[in-house]
Amino acid sequence: MDPTRARVLRLSAGPDVVGEYEEKRSRFVAVLRRVDDEDAARDLAADLRKAHPAARHHCSAFLVDVPGANRIERSNDDGEPSGTAGIPMLDVLRGSGLTGVSAVVVRWFGGTKLGTGGLVRAYGAAVSAAIDAAWDAGRVVEVTRTPAWTTEVDHAVAGGLEAALRAAGAQVLGVEYGRRARMTVAGERTALEPILAARTSGGAEWELTGEATTENAAVRADVES
Repeated sequence: MDPTRARVLRLSAGPDVVGEYEEKRSRFVAVLRRVDDEDAARDLAADLRKAHPAARHHCSAFLVDVPGANRIERSNDDGEPSGTAGIPMLDVLRGSGLTGVSAVVVRWFGGTKLGTGGLVRAYGAAVSAAIDAAWDAGRVVEVTRTPAWTTEVDHAVAGGLEAALRAAGAQVLGVEYGRRARMTVAGERTALEPILAARTSGGAEWELTGEATTENAAVRADVES
């Protein structure tokens, strides 16, 4: 990976991830969900209110990236003293490096007040426990976005071009055969151009058509180093 490019970490697709913290018989169950927009992020709190209507609080925080705009960051204390639940949860999410993630902590009161400091610690610890569970289960992935390019070449050179591109580490996303072969490839143009030029004697060019996204399992030691 290019060391100048910021890592983008997400939960992999799949079921919600759960972590739990307990203090003075109060239970704090944190649930993490992969989300792509603000509506989906808010749905988690609504789902857990329905699932656990007897719980005292359903506090929430989420981070959602918006292409071409600022990241959306929101939190809600859901009746806990201001700043003791949502903000600590949000701080843990920020520190985790994850994005596109919603966290809700469901609290069952144990009969003993924890004080503001105890609440801050408990809500943050519950989310941290869920993040640890995500790492332990291999549910954290690193997202890589790469430019996607298209070119049209003669059928006679398409096979050799595809093989050369794959050998160079480029992603061949598709080949359509019509009057000519139309090939779509993900990679950096500086690496792709010489291969295309050599295979077509300079008779074809790459046209930018979008972006390809890949997700691979992240290694926690690499992320935190």
